[in-house]
Amino acid sequence: MKTKKRHSCYNHVNYMRKYSAVSLVVLVVIIGAIFVSPVGNFLAGVLPLLRPAPPLLAGTPLPFSLPEGFAAYLYAADVPDARVIIRDPKNTLLVSEPKEGKVVALPNTDTDLPAEASAQAGGKADRAVALLEGLNNPHGLLMRCSETGFESVDQDDCMLYVAESHRVGAYRYDADTYTAIFERTVTTLPDDGGHHSRTLMAHPDNKRVLVSVGSSCNVCVEEDERRAAILAFEPDRNGATLFATGLRNTVFMTTHYVTGDIWGTDMGRDNLGDDLPPDELNIIREGGWYGWPWFYGKNIEDMKFSPNARPSFAKEPVPSHIDIPAHSAPLGLAFIPEEGWPEEWWYDLLVAYHGSWNRSMPTGYKIVRFPLDAHGNPEGPPADFMTGFMGEGSTLIGRPVDLLVEPGGVMYISDDRAGAIYRIARTGEN
Repeated sequence: MKTKKRHSCYNHVNYMRKYSAVSLVVLVVIIGAIFVSPVGNFLAGVLPLLRPAPPLLAGTPLPFSLPEGFAAYLYAADVPDARVIIRDPKNTLLVSEPKEGKVVALPNTDTDLPAEASAQAGGKADRAVALLEGLNNPHGLLMRCSETGFESVDQDDCMLYVAESHRVGAYRYDADTYTAIFERTVTTLPDDGGHHSRTLMAHPDNKRVLVSVGSSCNVCVEEDERRAAILAFEPDRNGATLFATGLRNTVFMTTHYVTGDIWGTDMGRDNLGDDLPPDELNIIREGGWYGWPWFYGKNIEDMKFSPNARPSFAKEPVPSHIDIPAHSAPLGLAFIPEEGWPEEWWYDLLVAYHGSWNRSMPTGYKIVRFPLDAHGNPEGPPADFMTGFMGEGSTLIGRPVDLLVEPGGVMYISDDRAGAIYRIARTGEN
């Protein structure tokens, strides 16, 4: 009996060893399959974003590389999910924090810095003052003040427009007390599905305001025509009309200061691999159809979305003006002004690449300069303007979002990962 028990015990141990070895082999095969599949690409892209951003310590150099003659300063920290930046009529920065449901003011009244240091660094925000709280993903901001003649504005008669996911609201704004009082809903917006960011921009005619509304999906035929579109509304009236369509997710727009054209960044769909489709820079015309979901880039048909047939369209889509590498996630854009900036850069365009989340090798995470002539035509390949948001070992220090470019060689940048606002200043000739 003892021999039988010992033999039975041996068989059990041997079975467990074989089972463990087989399980280990299966586990290795599964892990290998994951990391050579789309799931692996997804994990490679998203894992760096799941790690906490390293803190930006006061008094330490910022880890960014810029062209010679420019320097970066930390203007404000503790601005979680910092997105859109504008100035109020008395030059205080206002910033939206969608995930926090807030809009904050960043006053800079500190006069303790030595004059030379203050001039060079531009000071820093004293504090963050909550203007609005409890909002539904507030993103776009726009300030409009009543005219008092001779192209001046009445600083005490201003309306702050805030684009939430479901509406655009108008608030009476006081620049002295940093308060905003709700007055009315200007227009409602579709709020189902994905892409919750809504961005505002004054139309060049100074009568209308544009609001961008992204698609509800990665790629689909929208049931609501206001999706994947740019809408237009008049601030003194209710409701909005279609301005341009077929734009999957044009989060930011700007106006070319020579031609008056409206430019916008647009993010292409996912799940076509690492290198397709391109993200886009578009010149947005009223009534234009830009092709999504059937076309991307230079009117390339999306055969994965419509492999057999597609509807016949009344007009051809407007092709992209400039293609951007896939998954760069372009957001804020701004044209370089003449005053205080290098002459060889005049009319060039700066674009913030927020960075990929679903690419096997991360891309983006920088600010790029596009050389253009005075009419917006490309004059050469894009060049990096600001890098260092991605550190060693795919450590993500930050993700640039909005760009507020000003005369004098100055630019403010929001970073929704680091929760910070940076000030870029020209320190000398390039």
